[in-house]
Amino acid sequence: METAAQGILTRDEMESRRLLAAQDLQNGLTQSQIARKFGVSRTTASRWHRALDRKGVESLHKRRATGRPSRLSLEQQQGAAQLFSDGARAAGFGDDRWTTARFAFAIYRHYGIRYDPDHVGRIMHQLGLRPRAAQRPAPEAIYAAAPAMVAPAAAEQPAA
Repeated sequence: METAAQGILTRDEMESRRLLAAQDLQNGLTQSQIARKFGVSRTTASRWHRALDRKGVESLHKRRATGRPSRLSLEQQQGAAQLFSDGARAAGFGDDRWTTARFAFAIYRHYGIRYDPDHVGRIMHQLGLRPRAAQRPAPEAIYAAAPAMVAPAAAEQPAA
């Protein structure tokens, strides 16, 4: 199953995964086996199992997306992606560094649609323009890699 940018599944891929899991559940795999096989939590596997038992396979099909539709048309979204790939300098900025505030301003200048910079960050992710932040390492790894802290010598301590 191919995935979208940075491991995020499309709605079609999520539906396909649920339907494959439903087949496996009907063939006798346990919820824990489903969770491991499809890389989901046991809670999610349990939810799928419960939906399958109560409402059948139809309950695992994708539904219409909720939420407000984008103010940018599909053509405008493609144009915004091209604007981004052309670089900030080409959009009239002093250097080629995009920030969410700059991208929001460029969208406003080209399409007359105002977006909050925080929301523009989400748009950038949806369009695959900006990679997700890397996961933070576990605290144990951070502390293991940090040099030991040593108390400063008496001469280095500030006078009281």
